[in-house]
Amino acid sequence: MNLYQNQFFSGERSLFKTNEASLKNVTFGKGESPLKESHNLELNSCIFQWKYPLWYCSDIKVDNSIFETMARSGIWYTNKIYIKNSTCQSPKLFRHCNKVDLNNVYFSDASETLWNCNDITIQNVQASGNYFGLNSKNITLDHFQLVGNYAFDGATNIEAHNSTFVSKDAFWNCKNVKLYDCILNGEYLGWNTNNLELINCTIESNQGLCYIDNLKMKNCKLLNTDLAFEYCTNINAHINSNILSVKNPISGQIIANHIDNIIQNDPKIDLSKIKIIQEQ
Repeated sequence: MNLYQNQFFSGERSLFKTNEASLKNVTFGKGESPLKESHNLELNSCIFQWKYPLWYCSDIKVDNSIFETMARSGIWYTNKIYIKNSTCQSPKLFRHCNKVDLNNVYFSDASETLWNCNDITIQNVQASGNYFGLNSKNITLDHFQLVGNYAFDGATNIEAHNSTFVSKDAFWNCKNVKLYDCILNGEYLGWNTNNLELINCTIESNQGLCYIDNLKMKNCKLLNTDLAFEYCTNINAHINSNILSVKNPISGQIIANHIDNIIQNDPKIDLSKIKIIQEQ
């Protein structure tokens, strides 16, 4: 395996098509696509300062490295990339990638990151930015913290544990979402999604959980949440808190401690198909 150590590279495609190499304490300065079309790389304590550093690559391991602000659109069309103990300042960092594994990574600007990617594992990651995870699929999250609106729009097959989402319009237009022991804060949660399951979750959302088919909730809390469940079908929700208001659910069952206001004002809804139980 070739070794590049304690070096500085600049200029376009400075290490184009580098294969079977270890890079330690290497900085890539101004110059686009320094490692484009490279394969089987181990990167340790490296710094990327400019655009498109890892396009069309495969089998990449990154440790203790930095993607600076101008390393934007940094990793596209790349397969099998593992990044750990690293800091990312640049937006649009992943697009059209397969097998992305992130562990102990901080994204200071995760805007438009992880779009159209597949087979993603995220552990101990903090991210800030809008439109995270658009149209991606097969995503596993554990101890993930996100601050940013429109998260995971159009995504498929998501499972999250012990994570926090401060996000308006999160999980819209999704399919097959399972959230365990998570905190969700933001307006209009989960609209137009099929198969949404929440277990031991705490939710605060204005007009959240609407237009969903097959909504399952177990041992969840809906704090300061109003106008919930509008036009939802096939609901099976057990809420261990009060709900401010529920509006026009279509079918299924909702159990809550207490509901301040139940609104059923759509004459087209067959009320025999929806059961609402207040336990206190």
